[in-house]
Formats: sequence, C-alpha cells, structure tokens
Amino acid sequence: MVRFITAFSVVALVAACGSGGSRYSSSNANKARYSSVPTQQVLFAAGPIANACRAAGRKQASRARCGCVQAVADRSLSSTEQRRGVAFFKDPHQAQVTRQSDNPANERFWKKWRAYGTQAAKLCT
Repeated sequence: MVRFITAFSVVALVAACGSGGSRYSSSNANKARYSSVPTQQVLFAAGPIANACRAAGRKQASRARCGCVQAVADRSLSSTEQRRGVAFFKDPHQAQVTRQSDNPANERFWKKWRAYGTQAAKLCT
C-alpha cells in the first residue's frame, strides 16, 4: 500500500506538470494577439530530472513538460539534490522512505523536494 501511495505521488507530480491549461490568461489574450513578443517566458532545460521524467513513460511526459520540470529543478535544487530526486522516478518507494525518515537531512531534502514539486506544478501546466 505504501508503495502504491508513493508511486501515485510521483505520478501526480509528473501529471500536475503536464495537465491542461493555456499559457495565456484571458486578460493577456489581446496583448498576445497584437504583440510579436510572447507575454510569458517558456521554461525549458535538459538534465537528469528531464531525462528521468521522459524515461518514466508517462503519457503527459512530453519533451516540453519534462524540460520545464528540469528548468524549475535548476532554479530550486542543487545538482546533488536533482540526482537524488531522479531515484524517485526509478523507485517511487524511495520517496516514501525519505518522506517518513526521522533523519534531519532527509527532512530538509523532503521539504525542498515538495516545494520544488509545487513550483513545477504551477509553472509547467
């Protein structure tokens, strides 16, 4: 059951970064129509999180979405933290183990990872 919940959490993170939505709100629609400059910057980067995202095989894991998730990771996480997070894509149970750990270093990492996931969900939809 714990493994299922952890796997679901990882899938939800990836899916949240790829579910619907438009880059332009209705208030920006007219500006975008008359302007040759985009009103919103598109995030994209290559790296370990993007590779793991694509390798996970999720339907919503497009190159653009995984690149966006990587760009947010580059802003939020160190390279060491990114490599550690890649393990969650390969083995979702590791996320659960880290989340439930009493180790202060794991607790700090988990708080950072959750904040990253929230930010990625906001910026990559």
